[in-house]
Amino acid sequence: MDALEAIFTRRSVRKFQDKKIEPDKLEILLKAAMFAPSALNEQPWQFVVIDDRSVFEKIMRVYPFAGMLRSAPLAILICGDLGLEKAPGNWVIDCSCAAENMLLASHSLGLGSVYSGVYPEADRMKALGIMLDLPEMVTPLALVGVGYPADAPPAPTERFRTDRVHVNSWNNRYERLRSNEPC
Repeated sequence: MDALEAIFTRRSVRKFQDKKIEPDKLEILLKAAMFAPSALNEQPWQFVVIDDRSVFEKIMRVYPFAGMLRSAPLAILICGDLGLEKAPGNWVIDCSCAAENMLLASHSLGLGSVYSGVYPEADRMKALGIMLDLPEMVTPLALVGVGYPADAPPAPTERFRTDRVHVNSWNNRYERLRSNEPC
């Protein structure tokens, strides 16, 4: 699958087959995440791989949007390590880029995944930090459930909206570019 196909066909998957993720595929997901761009190339991420059903149960008790863990064989908590920051405040953007790379890599490997935000919800961040023994300088950003899809999500609908694109100023609409008019 090429990059554009992965981008245009990726869907959030919340129901998974009862099948474990192969270690080589997990490593590819983590590697893809770590190839994400980051401010000043700081790479301020840490990842907690979770495959223990008892930990999933604890997470679902404190995190209302973690229902995908009922069937997911694996979850990855993407965290920002404030101790690695060179460009303060950019960890959220950097780790979000890592998450997107992970989601796209998952799809390209025939896996399904779903992004579930943890940050900036202080209660969720604190609960997951305590539960997973995160150091003080490590902040949870998102939980990604991963597995083999139990069903095929519907094909994406068209999302490209020219009314959301402006060229050189707010008043220059994208339609002008499409009609080959100068901006």
